[in-house]
Amino acid sequence: MPAAPEDALVENTFFNVGEWVPAGSPVVSLLPDHRVKLRFFVPEEDVARARAGSEVSFSCDSCPTGLKAAIIYVSPRAEYTPPVIYSQSARTKLVFLVEARPTAAGTPLPPGLPVSVAPFGPAP
Repeated sequence: MPAAPEDALVENTFFNVGEWVPAGSPVVSLLPDHRVKLRFFVPEEDVARARAGSEVSFSCDSCPTGLKAAIIYVSPRAEYTPPVIYSQSARTKLVFLVEARPTAAGTPLPPGLPVSVAPFGPAP
């Protein structure tokens, strides 16, 4: 029985018990804590404040207070706000995708968990 290379969340299982697995095929997809990232959208008027390496505060339901994340990516391309994205301002039509990694090790953030990021406001 092979062991996982590091502690991680089992994100997906590709085969069930009793199924035949071809040699060399992955059986599970792992998501280690250091690979978790936040993805959020920043309005066009605020994107100049979102720089790689800068820190943002974020919160989520049932999470401890005072969580921080370091921005690792800011999209160079603007996108139009799709109707499914929540927007506090109806006039904000252009948004930029930003990705950030939580700075606190061991912060339990399951994939897909909605977060609110400051100073950029509520998450979409």
